[in-house]
Amino acid sequence: MSKKDAEASPEIHGPMPWLVLGALVVGLLLGIVSAQWTDPLRSGATATASIVGGLWLKALEMTVVPLIIGLLVTGIAESAEAARGGRIAGRAVLWIVIFSTASAIIGAALILLLLRVVPLSASSVQALRSAIANAQPIHAQATSGSVTGFFKDLIPENIVSAAANSDILPLVVATLFFALAVSRIAPRRRASLVDFFAGLTDAFLVIIGWILMLAPVGVLALAFGLGAAAGGAAFAALVHYIVLVSAVGLVITIAAYPVAVIGGRVPLARFSRAVLPPEGIAISTRSSLACLPAMLTSARQIGLRDEVVDVTLPIAVALFRATGPAMNTAVAIYVAYAVGLHPGPGAIVAATLVGAVMSYPAISLPGEISYISSIAPIALALGAPIAPLGLLVAVEMIPDIIRTLGNVCADVAVTAVVDRGGEGARKLNAG
Repeated sequence: MSKKDAEASPEIHGPMPWLVLGALVVGLLLGIVSAQWTDPLRSGATATASIVGGLWLKALEMTVVPLIIGLLVTGIAESAEAARGGRIAGRAVLWIVIFSTASAIIGAALILLLLRVVPLSASSVQALRSAIANAQPIHAQATSGSVTGFFKDLIPENIVSAAANSDILPLVVATLFFALAVSRIAPRRRASLVDFFAGLTDAFLVIIGWILMLAPVGVLALAFGLGAAAGGAAFAALVHYIVLVSAVGLVITIAAYPVAVIGGRVPLARFSRAVLPPEGIAISTRSSLACLPAMLTSARQIGLRDEVVDVTLPIAVALFRATGPAMNTAVAIYVAYAVGLHPGPGAIVAATLVGAVMSYPAISLPGEISYISSIAPIALALGAPIAPLGLLVAVEMIPDIIRTLGNVCADVAVTAVVDRGGEGARKLNAG
């Protein structure tokens, strides 16, 4: 996308995080105390909350398919354009794709392990399922996913039908092929198509921004239903979610260090000292872009070549979300288990693939907006409802700190890998 196009893109604002979190707490508390209300009052409040929450969820869900298509086409086009920028840019894009795919696989494996070691209680699962079912039907399709079925469903017979039926995996695969084909056609026609899909994406991002501005109302309604069904167990379930998903992000963050040491040939102590300043900025701002100046300084401090740093780090900040594939896939799988679904191997593979592919066109957006646009496709591919995402977005502030922290460490680490202990590092080591 050209500089002019980027400047013309709409400025997307998410809801105020503390306001949404407050709506979650108030809704849960009202739902819990509603057990003391008279039956007509409680039934009326529950029915109203179900309608309001259900409408808000439907509004969110209607943006998913257009965003998948728009984000993939524009993201793949931008990645291909970056790869054409020379040998260094091509290597950077290749390593970003490799690490993003590995991140999704690690995230799926870790959350399955954690859910086995530290599962939600059976009573919490039943209560969550009952509460969510009032706002959105829960289907059992996630339980039947086999590896054979995964391969049979990989290619859609009809891409329009796949989009209409929200068959996310075949839709993602077909769109990926289309996006790759667009990157190979004549430049003028490619630019026209990319501009069209960029406009489509911008428009639906504006819509999802509007929808999320109503998040306090939607979250309040959903939280009321959850509190009424789950009682105090709802708070325990949210803490359980935050701990497990944050743990997945911390593993990816820690993994950036051996990647820099082994793949980038940077001494551990030097890398650890150099990334401290951008890590501090990441924790306070939750923005990888805000950390870029500090990351540029850190990369030069560890001895990476200027020509590699100046190309790779901006590409990494624009395209690479190291923790995203892992944590997004983990969230979707967690949601499935939280409502009593047990996805089969094929469904897990499908979710992991979608989690990896949807990370390739990662764009810089407010955390709450990217949370919905990135995770909803994975949940749908898994056969899980997206209703819990409407609640979990309210507590995204804490995991989002871990996301940004890991992204910053991984951005510097992947830059070191692209440099591969280049001339600057060898001179620094010799000194």
